[in-house]
Amino acid sequence: MTQLLHAREVERVERRVLGALRCVDATTGAPLEQSLRVEAPAGARIQRNRSGLLVIHEWLPLAHHARAFASPPDDVPVGSLALMLTVSDPLGHYLPRLVRVDLPRDANPANADQPGSVFRPLNVPMYPSATGRVGANWACVSVSVFELGSGDALGGVLLRVVAAGAVRALGLSDWRGEALVPVAGIPVTTWSTEPGDVVVTQIQAELQAVVDPASVVRTPQAVLQLGRAPAALPLVDPAAIEAARAGLPQASVLVNLAAGRPLHVSLGVDLP
Repeated sequence: MTQLLHAREVERVERRVLGALRCVDATTGAPLEQSLRVEAPAGARIQRNRSGLLVIHEWLPLAHHARAFASPPDDVPVGSLALMLTVSDPLGHYLPRLVRVDLPRDANPANADQPGSVFRPLNVPMYPSATGRVGANWACVSVSVFELGSGDALGGVLLRVVAAGAVRALGLSDWRGEALVPVAGIPVTTWSTEPGDVVVTQIQAELQAVVDPASVVRTPQAVLQLGRAPAALPLVDPAAIEAARAGLPQASVLVNLAAGRPLHVSLGVDLP
């Protein structure tokens, strides 16, 4: 007769999750290990797991999904419901932002490599605050965004750095209209595309400001000088602004970027 020595009973718990978020540094793409605050509507339960993912365990409109483990119900089409979350950094290194999660996610294992799969976490870029940490060889663009005419500082503006037709960096402005847009990967020297110099130490890029009038926060200069933050801080979904960019007010300016060199730009935007 076989005896089991030092055996212990293991309880197995199985449940269905609705999805997960992976918060990453917008400049490097590295996952953030620090604790972030997530605010969700009533009826949603989100917890951080040991891998640092923010796991969506429950949401009231999909309560019946959590109870169906073997196969997900098919009464709600994939991605037909939008769960809006607020992610913020208690330490203030990153700006708060909105995140839209389209649910339910695709639970078909055959589609596990697709962006909308429940088996793939949704990457959420977190954008640095104006006092955020930067790398030694990054080109750091500090931007002051204001409204032409009134001079009001504009918070919640999406900043884009575009070079050679590709987006090199993104950033957001805070309530003071200040933004830090670090650009990593700028070579110390590179081949020149213009006649004359063989190599150059900087590249030309276009700095773009995109404003959603429905969500932008305007702070008059008189209030700005008092240094008191407004009750409602800017809170935008950068992905939504990017998707609607073609129809939104914009302003742009050409800049020269060099590794390890800071640059400050004031950019005015004409708003309706």
